[in-house]
Amino acid sequence: MKILIVKLSSLGDVVHAMPAVQDLRRALSQAQIDWVVEPAFAPLVRRCSGVQRVIECDLRRWRRAPLAAGTRSGWRAFRAELQAQAYDWVIDLQGLSKSALVAWLARLAPDGRRLALAGRSDGSAYESPTRWVADQVVALPPHIGAVARSRALCANGLGYPLPDAVSFGLLARTQLEGTAVEKEAPIALGPKVVVLAHGSSRADKLWPPAAWQALGQRLMAQGYKLALPHGNDAELQQAQAIAQPLAGAQVWPRLGLDALTDGMAACAGVIGVDSGLSHMAVALDLPHVQIYNFDTAWRTGPAPGSLQCSVLGTPSPTVDQVWQAWQTVCPVASTVVVPT
Repeated sequence: MKILIVKLSSLGDVVHAMPAVQDLRRALSQAQIDWVVEPAFAPLVRRCSGVQRVIECDLRRWRRAPLAAGTRSGWRAFRAELQAQAYDWVIDLQGLSKSALVAWLARLAPDGRRLALAGRSDGSAYESPTRWVADQVVALPPHIGAVARSRALCANGLGYPLPDAVSFGLLARTQLEGTAVEKEAPIALGPKVVVLAHGSSRADKLWPPAAWQALGQRLMAQGYKLALPHGNDAELQQAQAIAQPLAGAQVWPRLGLDALTDGMAACAGVIGVDSGLSHMAVALDLPHVQIYNFDTAWRTGPAPGSLQCSVLGTPSPTVDQVWQAWQTVCPVASTVVVPT
């Protein structure tokens, strides 16, 4: 059996689709699973256990210059790669017009079917072309988490029971030698480094810099080192501002997804806002606290467990709340000494 997953973006959404792939592997051990994704997130999908072929679809760039020669040649190459294989199932896990277009273009085997969601769920986008293209749609409860949504769509559509355990299958190399990290830049790594995932594309998800600094002081008092990644110039400025009063805190250089995955996997854990990096921390099974300014943790936050939790506060969680959560997921036996 040959299965094509269509989940083009974004970083967090791609991560949330990975458990569905692991379920498919368990239920259909002989299946070949391919995935269509935007180039920016392809390095992460290549690390997803069970994905054989990653097909890159650069729709964002093509839409900016639809008549350019490069767009035409890129589109032709993408269509040729997409249609090189006939699929028994084409599964649209995104539910948008762009993913419906890709699903429609994919080539089906003689008895092949296109599977998609029947409608939107709370807090998620959905566009009607998804239904027009699909041969089979699955109706799900409106109040369903992002991970559960993809898992339930695949299980209900292909007719297998959902496993109790959730696995992301995100592979990382935790030793510096041979990892993607060493190819890009030397960065602080190790079991005493905590990654502060402070950045988000949405301003209403951010945590105040002063709160990050106060939290950083407490972490350093426990002997931790701090690492602040960034993905754009605005996040770089924010990271530098947070790190400025925290002696020894390291602002990581801008890393590709390969290096970022290996770097995070080699650290003690992650504290972050609701963002792609926080969702990567969950997938890597790291000790992790996810910070929420409004009640959407039920949809995108980590499942409560010994290693991971979310913290909600209005207008944002306090430093004490986040600190207590961190102590729960990553307890330290030694006495905290407040730096002078």
